[in-house]
Amino acid sequence: MLTIDEAFRKFKSRLELNDKEQANASARQKEVRDYLDCKFEIDRSFLTGSYARWTKTKPLKDVDIFFVLKGSEDDYLSKAPSVILTDFHDALAEKYGNNARKQNRSINVDFGVTADSDDNTDYRVISVDVVPAFDKGDNFTIPDNELGKWIETNPTIHAEKAVNAHQAFSNEWKGLVRMVKYWNNNPKHGEKPVKPSFLIEVMALECLYGGWGGSFDREMQGFFATLGDRILDEWPDPAGLGPAISDGMDQNRKSRARSLLQAAEREATMAIDHVRHGRNGDALKAWRELFGPMFPLS
Repeated sequence: MLTIDEAFRKFKSRLELNDKEQANASARQKEVRDYLDCKFEIDRSFLTGSYARWTKTKPLKDVDIFFVLKGSEDDYLSKAPSVILTDFHDALAEKYGNNARKQNRSINVDFGVTADSDDNTDYRVISVDVVPAFDKGDNFTIPDNELGKWIETNPTIHAEKAVNAHQAFSNEWKGLVRMVKYWNNNPKHGEKPVKPSFLIEVMALECLYGGWGGSFDREMQGFFATLGDRILDEWPDPAGLGPAISDGMDQNRKSRARSLLQAAEREATMAIDHVRHGRNGDALKAWRELFGPMFPLS
């Protein structure tokens, strides 16, 4: 039977991106780019967000792709964000039909890939988020339909902070973040408790502190506890550019997230107690129930 440490390390490995998934993500980027090149003047595109920071969890969905437009398209910047989002949506809907869906800052394109009961997709990306963007010095400006204005962002700063946090936590930080994101995606919750999931990563920059303690179960218990305690706080953009990341949740959603995070802490505590009393198999089942099918039992 697996020890708890072995199970968590296997879980962490299962959530990491492999070469096949990276190849499929790159192929999807090229597919969408080749099509949009016929519709807009695009300077360049690149995979970004949690995918590029290696904090994306499985199954692989909503992979961010920035499409940086040329200066010849900058008339959009004088218009409401809804204009460019509508134009991108309409263009993508010509190819992907109802699988193209307009969101607050992007267009989601679903490729019709379905995860099996173990959350496997045969190494294929389920969906991507197409983000229209313009260069603005060292940063980018992107549309925010909810705010009704263009906002600045800088994925490079986000990536640097993630790298620094990972190194400061004995290279275990990204693995723990992916695990909680996977918990956040568990269908048993219905709607995701924490949204956007980037908020988990932003909170982890402060909530995972003091260095790696060497025990996945206790680190996870403490992580859930701190997230539950601080989910009601305001969490600014780590790059210091856009609106607070926590603005994506109103008070009711934050209260619901706190309740679920506190419940997760209690479940983690019970799993640890199983080990304390020699019930290793029950502990593995408890962690599996908490996280979902990618947590191994053997």
